[in-house]
Amino acid sequence: MEPTAHSQQNASTPTSAETAEDLAFKLNAALRDSNRKLVLELLENGADVNSKAESGWTPLQSAVQANDEDLVRLLLDRGARPHDRKDNGGTAFIEAAIVGNVNILELLLDRGLNINDHDDNGFTAFMEAAWYGREEALKFLYSKGANVNLSRAVSEEKAKLHKGGGTALMDACKRGKLSVVKSLVQEMGADLNICDKKDRNALIHALKEGGRTKEEYESAVSIVHFLLDRGIDVNSKDECGKTALILAVEMQSSDLVKALLEKSEINIDDADEEGNTALMVAVEKNNYDIAKLLCEKGARTDVGNLIAVANRNRAHDMARLLRHHHARFVPETLPDWEPHSKRWREQLKKLYRIYRPMVGKLKTFQYVQQRIQDTSQGGIYLGLYGRTEVAVKISRSTEGDKEKKFFERCSNCEHLLKLFQFEKDRGYMYLCFPLWEKNLEEYLQEPEDQVVYKDALRMIFQAVRELHSLGFAHQDLHPSNFFIDLGGKIYLADFDNKRMSIEGKKECINSDLKALSRLVLYVLTRGRKPLHQVSIEDLAADSPDYNEALDLVNSLVSPDERGLEGLSKHPYFWSKQTRFKFLKSIWNKIKDLPHQKAVFRALNSTECSPYPRWTEEIDKDVLYWMENPPKIKPVKYTNNITDLLRLIRNLDEHPNFRISRITGDHAEYFLKLFPKLTIYVYNSLRQNPKYSHFADIQEPSL
Repeated sequence: MEPTAHSQQNASTPTSAETAEDLAFKLNAALRDSNRKLVLELLENGADVNSKAESGWTPLQSAVQANDEDLVRLLLDRGARPHDRKDNGGTAFIEAAIVGNVNILELLLDRGLNINDHDDNGFTAFMEAAWYGREEALKFLYSKGANVNLSRAVSEEKAKLHKGGGTALMDACKRGKLSVVKSLVQEMGADLNICDKKDRNALIHALKEGGRTKEEYESAVSIVHFLLDRGIDVNSKDECGKTALILAVEMQSSDLVKALLEKSEINIDDADEEGNTALMVAVEKNNYDIAKLLCEKGARTDVGNLIAVANRNRAHDMARLLRHHHARFVPETLPDWEPHSKRWREQLKKLYRIYRPMVGKLKTFQYVQQRIQDTSQGGIYLGLYGRTEVAVKISRSTEGDKEKKFFERCSNCEHLLKLFQFEKDRGYMYLCFPLWEKNLEEYLQEPEDQVVYKDALRMIFQAVRELHSLGFAHQDLHPSNFFIDLGGKIYLADFDNKRMSIEGKKECINSDLKALSRLVLYVLTRGRKPLHQVSIEDLAADSPDYNEALDLVNSLVSPDERGLEGLSKHPYFWSKQTRFKFLKSIWNKIKDLPHQKAVFRALNSTECSPYPRWTEEIDKDVLYWMENPPKIKPVKYTNNITDLLRLIRNLDEHPNFRISRITGDHAEYFLKLFPKLTIYVYNSLRQNPKYSHFADIQEPSL
């Protein structure tokens, strides 16, 4: 609760026994009263010029609220801090915009304040000036660089509730400030079609607040006409799915309904989340003139129980009008239906039940509760194509045609999102895709035992390879662009159209590979950090795949001749048995080669060897029995890596029960004891042109 001005006896001369809190309270009260004499006296007697009263109000903020320029200057000269905030994050500068005093704004701006600074609710000084209709202050702030199209920033918690995102134009429309609206649009270039977090544009804000009093109604009508004349999008909806037309009917404004119906892009039969159309609302409100307008413009009369509603209102003329336009009492009963999707079940059942105007065979509802994905070009929405559950992207026909051609090229790719069906209507293209359950970011939040990381990365790699094979680099390999269906299959999409042709542009492919390296880290660390923050240091060093994962990431960051095709066969993707089989096969492959010494030198480099004294790390009994096999000539193993490979091969091909009792599973034992061995041998061979084919192993798909 903000402090209010107090009578003179409550802000009396200070006494020596008063606390700092008492002095702060009195100082703020004196400032609200513009009592300069008492303010000076309190300051002289020790009142803190930067103290805070109830709700965090500072003396400077109280002086600004009192609109007293002289006191503001006095406090600033006495060391008042202009950057201090109230409990709600508001500053003296934001308060000055509410008051509308340009001189105070300029005075504070000269003290280094950020003109676009906002409080905890996202309000800037510019927004407050628009909200309160302080046009002179608004123009001043604009001239000093205020961002006219800045959207209201809110906390992450509020953003999840679809709060925030409002602009100064929305505020002026909501408050019925016609003159401010005109200034924002005509003089400052305010964007008419920015939407807040609930997908409402300025038109929706003007209509929602426009019918409470006669003055508010007249102001809203004028603002809506102005916005319509300037070409604002008439298809925006409020948080309940109500269109501008439905809101105009709720205002019972025949004038606005008529103006909206003149717009060719208006869908007269669009309905809100409850399935109510504009005509149904007009009949419910018993507004004959508006109902007549809608019927004459072709509004459907075969949805909703219109006759029953008119009869309930004893509106015989309305019922006659509706019957004249072919309304009939036809009760509708829908058969039971259960969606396949678990994630979107409730919203799909709601979409199934409510009335929606069909777009060909497609039923969809373009509003926030049915939105499943945000993109830079709009949202992706739930849809029903017949009885098939789909994800729907809506584009202008020209852009939609281009996207359709691209997605049709993906039809033979296993891990690129494919086009299921499409529809065209009123200059829009509706692209329908098989519905997914979650994106990669959400998938990684599943319980750890339900996420198969290696399989996920294998599918991600294949998706990127498939896109490259079509001649494109993705350029935006973000977890939100990978989708997982009910069966756990991963698909890559490019709804933001950031892909680029790779013809003659190797840097585009390398850019994708570097992005893929970060995505690998993101997946292996279970998305605990945002994609742009994750690093190699976040990998768990005790992971059984740590060394292989580390090498894979580094190989993606610094691409070589293998490319993505070769890296898809990287040892990271090998199972334990495949890694062990690879290690034990190497000795047999190189021991009889004519140039085996060159291979031996590469493998046995003491400078690079991860295990230069491996004979001291292996179990002494294991080494003893391997060097002294029964009924066979003794063998001496040196610390060379090739001797380690020879031992692994000999042990596995000539098992010894004494050794097996110590080691247990051979693959488990050696890979755990020598975790860097696989990647070391792999890279040593791969980097030798004559023997690189020994490292080319394809792990069977799981």
